[in-house]
Amino acid sequence: MRTTLRARTALGIATISSVALIASGCATDGGNGGEGGDITLTIATFNDFGYTDELLKEYEAANPGIKIVHNRAATSNDARANFFQKLGAGSGLADVEAIEVDWLPEMMQYSDKLFDLSDPSVEGRWLDWKTAAATDADGRLVGYGTDIGPEAICYRADLFAEAGLPTDRAEVAALLEGDWDRYFEVGQQYVDKTGKAWFDSAGATYQGMSNQFTNFYEENDGTVIATENPDVEETFRSVLEASATLSAKLGQWSDDWFGALSTGEYATMLCPGWMLGVVKGQVEAGGGAAGLWDFADVFPGGAANWGGAFLSVPVTSEHKEEAAALADWLTRPEQQIAQFEAAGTFPSTIAAQEKLAADATPNEFFNGAPVGAILAGRAQGVVAQFKGPDDSLIQENVFGPALQALDRGEVDADGAWQQAIELLHELVEE
Repeated sequence: MRTTLRARTALGIATISSVALIASGCATDGGNGGEGGDITLTIATFNDFGYTDELLKEYEAANPGIKIVHNRAATSNDARANFFQKLGAGSGLADVEAIEVDWLPEMMQYSDKLFDLSDPSVEGRWLDWKTAAATDADGRLVGYGTDIGPEAICYRADLFAEAGLPTDRAEVAALLEGDWDRYFEVGQQYVDKTGKAWFDSAGATYQGMSNQFTNFYEENDGTVIATENPDVEETFRSVLEASATLSAKLGQWSDDWFGALSTGEYATMLCPGWMLGVVKGQVEAGGGAAGLWDFADVFPGGAANWGGAFLSVPVTSEHKEEAAALADWLTRPEQQIAQFEAAGTFPSTIAAQEKLAADATPNEFFNGAPVGAILAGRAQGVVAQFKGPDDSLIQENVFGPALQALDRGEVDADGAWQQAIELLHELVEE
């Protein structure tokens, strides 16, 4: 039976949330010409791509007449709302727009609104599955890969010591090796010893677990299977049960969640490569010291990918060729290495991955962990998860709110599952 969502965020179509899309205010009109023939290129990203002022000035210096204005949204959700609102309006998008992997399939329905970036010079630059995700049915490449999100575990060695657990990262990896039941079992030992939380939130843990299934919410033909797939309920209920005693109940990206990165309210968190930059930035902003967090070469259940993004050029840009050249330069291996060093965003280019795999340089912020080599190893065995056009909407508007309600204590485990199912049934047609 084919099941589809009744509503979907798209060009002029209502979002499945009852809240209207609101522009983030982070992207300005693209294609503005500067004085004296200079060209101003706007680039819109979110979180931290590692596009430092120094990196962008390097490009400007090598390309006289180009000025770059970088607008950054706080979160992927803010960027997504801004992107689709302006895409529907037909104006206002930046010359270079970052697209997060979870809402890329939603965008691919309107790939004709993005400039074709295909070029012989970029063939073979990225992992095959990364390139395939941004190639439309007509063979047009509409996104250049930025990062991918191989996952490992961030942990607080000082809190492990309080609980009598090993603190050396190799010993921590051995301790946590196994499936999610093992991760939760060790977490219960930690909670019993300290009375403190083991992980940050139900939602973040559920996201990490769900990424390990090839088809989770949708079949390859777009059929929504979230209510029928036993993996969904099993994963959801597993997180609900664990969260009762192990979660700090801090919704990811909330002010309390950001603050807790420094205060030690939980001992572990799931860390895709891009999360390292988030942790570092927030701890430093909160006055925390380097070395609070460490990074263990382990992930429950095996290899998984969480996140990643692409750079695209909307056809509305008045400087499409110049914008494509900037996107090309930013996604070359040497630039992706610089971005990794700045923000922990793990490269999607093959050459950059190979370099990091051979590089065991200690990262002083993460207690000397060789994060590049660890992430390169964690990337081995990652199988791209199928994400259909409704995937991010189901995650953000169905299961996400139910998990948040659980963390706030508004529902119990059964109530959270029932809430999710009711929301989904309201949104699907069979």
